[in-house]
This record gives sequence, C-alpha cells and structure tokens, in this order.
Amino acid sequence: MKITSIQQQVGKKDFYSIFVDGEYSFSVSETTLLKKHLVSGQEINEKELGEFKQISSNDLLYRLSLNYVSRRLKTKGEMKDYLKRKGASPALITEILNKLSDIGLLDDNKFIEYYIRDRQTLHPASKRKIISDLQKKRIPREIVEEALATNPSSDNDALHKIIKSKRLQMKYQDNQKLMQYLARQGFNYGDIKTAINAQEEE
Repeated sequence: MKITSIQQQVGKKDFYSIFVDGEYSFSVSETTLLKKHLVSGQEINEKELGEFKQISSNDLLYRLSLNYVSRRLKTKGEMKDYLKRKGASPALITEILNKLSDIGLLDDNKFIEYYIRDRQTLHPASKRKIISDLQKKRIPREIVEEALATNPSSDNDALHKIIKSKRLQMKYQDNQKLMQYLARQGFNYGDIKTAINAQEEE
C-alpha cells in the first residue's frame, strides 16, 4: 500500500486527509503528520495503517474535546465524562486531560473561582447550593469548601441581594412563597426569616 495523496482539509487548516492507493483512508493533525513523517509516495503495511487509523481516531477525540471546552469552562470531571461517552480509553482520557491542563483549558481551581464569582455577582446563591452545584460537576466538596472559606462574601450578602431582586416580582410579595424559594436555594430557615424581617423594617 502507498500513501498517494495528502490534502489539507477545507475549514480545518491544521488537519490533513490521507489517501492510500487513491482512496481516502484517514485524517491526522498537522502535529501528527510531521511527527510521523507522513509523505506522499510513502509505502505502508497493514499494521502501520491500523496504527495510523487509531492515531486518527485519537486526534479526532482531542479536536472534539477542544471544541467542547471552548464553549465554556469545564471541570476535569465533566471532560472525563464527555470522553467516556465518546468511547475513549482510560489511557487516552488521561492523555487528553493532561494536554488540556497543560495549555490552560482545564483548571478546576480557575473554574471554582469563576463559578463562585458569577454566583455572587450575577446569580447570588447560598454556599450550600454552590457546593451542591459544583459537586454535580465532579469537583470534590472539600476543594469547594476551601475556596469558599477564603471568600469574604457571606450567605447574608447573597440573601439580601436575592430578596431585593425577588421582591420586584408579584408572586414573591408573599412572604411564604419567598421563604420557600430561598429554602430551595439552600439558605437556613432562621437566616431567611431574619433577612426578610430586616428588609421589612428598612
């Protein structure tokens, strides 16, 4: 068998289509192309073709991972689950996670920092809910608690922001409905009652 043509893919400048004996066979990244010294006219055997196709599959999963993480920050746990769904082997999952971490696209500490900042400034929530939400994203509870412990904002700050915002809606003029909503957000009943009373006295 012979590699008869190597063509740069349209719209994917860093990927190349490899043709063997005149027919499309597999695709590889530019990095792999150079690393494996693939050139037109090169003779390859069945074993080498199988290896190249496996490399091609791995390259595709890495490219899909880049697209997945570029939509928004992801945790390592989320990325690991994504790759499992795509059928990646444990070894390949580790390799891709390390690559993404090395180029700064996968950083759980950064994710926690941004998530907490967003929740406190744009979408206030109790620390209990923040912990619960981040655990769902496969971040260990102790790591989240450590990050929250160094954050100056308190549940009372979040409570007052939410109450002020929700009071603008007609249905939350009812204290019972407002308290039920706040309880679902993970706030302590005593803190909720104190915050509502304090606001009514202002």
